[in-house]
Amino acid sequence: MEGAGHRGRWNKKKPIGTILLLLMCMFIPTLTLLEPSEDQKCPHGDYLSKNGICCNKCFPGLRLEEHCSATGQRSKCTPCPDKQYSDKLNYFPKCFTCRECKATKHEEVVSQCQKDQNTVCRCVIGLYKSIIDSETYECLKCTKCRENEKEKQRCTSENNTVCECRENYYRAKGKCEPCKNCTAECKHHCLNPSILNTTASKPDEYLINIIAGVAVFAVLLLMLVVLITYVATKRSTKKKLLKRSTQPSDVSPDSCEQVLVHSEESSDNKSVTAAPQSPVSEQELSNLPDCVPLEIKIPDLIYTVLDLVPVLQVKQLVRFLGVKDTEIEQAEMDHRPSREAHYQMLRVWAERGSRAGGGGQGRMLPWPLLHELLDKLRKIHLGQAAEELETKYGIQ
Repeated sequence: MEGAGHRGRWNKKKPIGTILLLLMCMFIPTLTLLEPSEDQKCPHGDYLSKNGICCNKCFPGLRLEEHCSATGQRSKCTPCPDKQYSDKLNYFPKCFTCRECKATKHEEVVSQCQKDQNTVCRCVIGLYKSIIDSETYECLKCTKCRENEKEKQRCTSENNTVCECRENYYRAKGKCEPCKNCTAECKHHCLNPSILNTTASKPDEYLINIIAGVAVFAVLLLMLVVLITYVATKRSTKKKLLKRSTQPSDVSPDSCEQVLVHSEESSDNKSVTAAPQSPVSEQELSNLPDCVPLEIKIPDLIYTVLDLVPVLQVKQLVRFLGVKDTEIEQAEMDHRPSREAHYQMLRVWAERGSRAGGGGQGRMLPWPLLHELLDKLRKIHLGQAAEELETKYGIQ
């Protein structure tokens, strides 16, 4: 009887303890957001070391050898080794490797690598730099102006040749054609007396040319309208087919919405509760409606995003997704070329969110995290990329 009394008192206290634990878990993220950031804690030009002290960053040409040990003391910085450089304030333990100008790629040295500046290369004479991305380029042969063309701008190591049509010629279908009549492309040549005489002597031919031009314009306009209608119809049909394939007849849209809401709520509960959750069985997965994707593999999603997002906007996207500047710099230092660094930045965001949402060792992306990605893409004016992802993963 005494043991039964103890069990009764324990059962009354257990709900209270559970509620207190849940409240603590709810307020911990709020308190974390209220903490000042690294930039707020330390003055400009300093960084927050692992021991919680604001230390000065190393100047360009130096690398960090040892953190400062107390407030007011200086970090220990040492010069970069040979064939390495650091071109900005930093607290990296290693310097960057200097670029090598490769003769096999038709490059020559403009300025040698210094401790605070990377090697500057350029294409040899007769070739120009064709940009691939922010970090990569290739040297291509300068273009030569074709028949009836003249140089408007000479080829340099940075820019290709710019050609234009010779006098009394105009460009049509990629070629320079002679101005035989006073057409729209040749109005600036109509002061030529020979052209004026030809036009005046043949008024009927001139009128026929105008009518023909109007007819061609009307046909092109009609073709454009037909093309726009075809594309719009194709997209509408694709969305309808996708909607039918993702919503079977025995599953209503309301049930799909309820399942998605339930999955989001369950992912939120997993981030609050410390106890491990049992994995979903294959039978439970088979009972889900087709509108809910069973898994979103992180590598597949990242490569898709890198294909859709312009190279120069990837850093802006990952900052919107909460990736810190220190993590971005570390990814750039550890991974080259830039596509591998951008992959690592997105991987930091995806795996962090996957672990927080119970994604299973950070390899599967939780469903709410995909919605966050779509929202950030639209905020930086990449709605087309968001629509492509929605089509790929069947989001209506």
